[in-house]
Amino acid sequence: MALVNSRAHAKVAGDQRWAAVVARDARADGKFVYAVKTTGVYCRPNCPSRRAQAKNVVFFATPAQAAAAGFRPCKRCQPDRASRRTRQAAAVADLCRFIESEEHTPTLAELARRSGMSVYHLQRTFKAVTGVTPKAYAAAQRAKRVRRELGRQATVTDAIYAAGYNSDGRFYGEAPRLLGMTPSEFRSGGAHAEIRFAVGECSLGSILVAQSACGICAILLGDDPEALARELQDRFPSARLIGGDRRFERLIAKVVGFVEMPRLGLDLPLDVRGTAFQQRVWQALLKIPAGQTTSYAEIARRIGCPKSVRAVGGAVAANPLAVAIPCHRVVRTDGSLSGYRWGVERKRMLLEREAKPQT
Repeated sequence: MALVNSRAHAKVAGDQRWAAVVARDARADGKFVYAVKTTGVYCRPNCPSRRAQAKNVVFFATPAQAAAAGFRPCKRCQPDRASRRTRQAAAVADLCRFIESEEHTPTLAELARRSGMSVYHLQRTFKAVTGVTPKAYAAAQRAKRVRRELGRQATVTDAIYAAGYNSDGRFYGEAPRLLGMTPSEFRSGGAHAEIRFAVGECSLGSILVAQSACGICAILLGDDPEALARELQDRFPSARLIGGDRRFERLIAKVVGFVEMPRLGLDLPLDVRGTAFQQRVWQALLKIPAGQTTSYAEIARRIGCPKSVRAVGGAVAANPLAVAIPCHRVVRTDGSLSGYRWGVERKRMLLEREAKPQT
């Protein structure tokens, strides 16, 4: 019997799941549960209760399997209920829908009352799930509404009030940041707005870098410089595109250096334009460290929309800033590379480069 117990202890102790239990690793919550044979109770990996002996522990993939085996849920960690992370994601998703449906931006106090959280806890939870603060999310939603109304309304003034602004002064103060240009320029498709650009070469082929008054608005990769220029023209059909001068070429050199060594970071302002959902996805991409990858499903979970994997894929594909917003670090759940806007081989090269230790 002692030999059997010793073998059972060794088997459990060598299991990575046991290491998660010992560390009370919250990241393992939802991936499995463990049951204690001497008490007949099953728990979450991060249960704060006194740790059992390894020889008495058995693992199950789901709470249902543990219950079917005759174990009952721990009253302390309640493993038969949705995990705290899942509940938080659902609460934040509800707040996002609420923000999107309101004509005026809800205050933090209103959001806190709706969610049942304190203002402080709301701020932390919302940012942990979506990657942005409630204020930033509301601003992105307002930017989306502004773009929509500028295309619908007869005048800029009508669009301002239809988008939820109660004063045109506040809107015009925010317009350059929201639109990257004046409202009139936006209504005319970017006419008269100036975008400087230049095409260079890097180890991944040709690279086009474009900059608006707000920051870098495009980093495109390809094999044909003319095709990259046409892609930029299609993205800003009515803007005034200006070829870069020698000063701008220094910017190109800085971006190329970043592409060659992404771990160095890119300390330049970015002009990121997209829908509220796209910006949530792109913010999540910016949090993936160089040398690591994640899945589309994980990104969907992080932004509080676990069922929107396909929409996340669309937002990843719409990224206009190659490498700066590291969409190349998103792979399929099985680890395969899947598609990449600028070619799977470039994606492979970037990931291999980032995986190498810095010397």
